[in-house]
Amino acid sequence: MSDIKVEGFKASEILSRLGSAFEGFTDAERKAQIKKANGIFELRITNGNKQEAVWTIDMKEKGSVYKGPAQSKPGVVLLMSDDTFAQLADGKLDGQKAFMTGKLKTKGNAMLATKLTPILETAKGKAKL
Repeated sequence: MSDIKVEGFKASEILSRLGSAFEGFTDAERKAQIKKANGIFELRITNGNKQEAVWTIDMKEKGSVYKGPAQSKPGVVLLMSDDTFAQLADGKLDGQKAFMTGKLKTKGNAMLATKLTPILETAKGKAKL
């Protein structure tokens, strides 16, 4: 999953692990995850140097993670800092709290964004095995 890594972003490593976890899913596990989330998440993450990187988590069609903007129309675009994403992925920050305090901004279906946390948790658990 080194093709999705971007130098200078913590999110890069997290999303690489997430992609590896998705690749390890059986077809049944992948279909179950897609059915639960049923959405495309475009992540626009800014690091401390004010550089932006874009990744997409496709949990509507493919069950995959890739670098770059969504190939199909995203259900939600999430804008946040690299630190905020790292805290969300580690479970140290609640997504709703991040949204309410302005650390996380959304474009599109904000309710779809609530389905991202379980995806991160499932993949995190799978990656530990």
